[in-house]
Amino acid sequence: MTRVNHKIRVPEVRLVDFDGSQVGVVPTSEALALARKRELDLVEVASTARPPVCRVMDYGKYKYELGKKEKGKKSGQTRVKEIKFHANVGEHDYQTKLRRGTDFLEQGHRVKCSLYFRGRENDHREFGFDVMNRVIEDLKDQATAEQLPRMIGRNLVMLLSPIKSGGGAGRKKEEKAGE
Repeated sequence: MTRVNHKIRVPEVRLVDFDGSQVGVVPTSEALALARKRELDLVEVASTARPPVCRVMDYGKYKYELGKKEKGKKSGQTRVKEIKFHANVGEHDYQTKLRRGTDFLEQGHRVKCSLYFRGRENDHREFGFDVMNRVIEDLKDQATAEQLPRMIGRNLVMLLSPIKSGGGAGRKKEEKAGE
């Protein structure tokens, strides 16, 4: 937790002014007076340092920037998206789910493909493996099978990861073409 203004209870602090310039080690009361004079807050930014580092800044703006930075980290995370199939999936249904999987992979997400066997479908698990192998084959340009199809109870599950488009192989081809 960040301490602000009068919650800073150490005798002296290393003070950084609002413009980023180093003021030096000063008594906490003097740092508070300087912050109050500028109509800003005294915010402890490094509590583990000795003496703690405090900065004269607008605390509300600081909290807003931290929240924005935290939100930016969350949006960059990859997630696992799931696509569910059945052993007797129709062609149009299959193509629609495949297109959705392609969209997820292009966004950088991993895709979990699951296939649930109902009733008598359980007797013909090879149909499920055929569907999963077809998905791997159809998405081989966009994804690699991180986890090959395997049975977990009545479910057949596999995990696909997007292929990183670094252009490494493409670059070599271009170099050879230029020679």
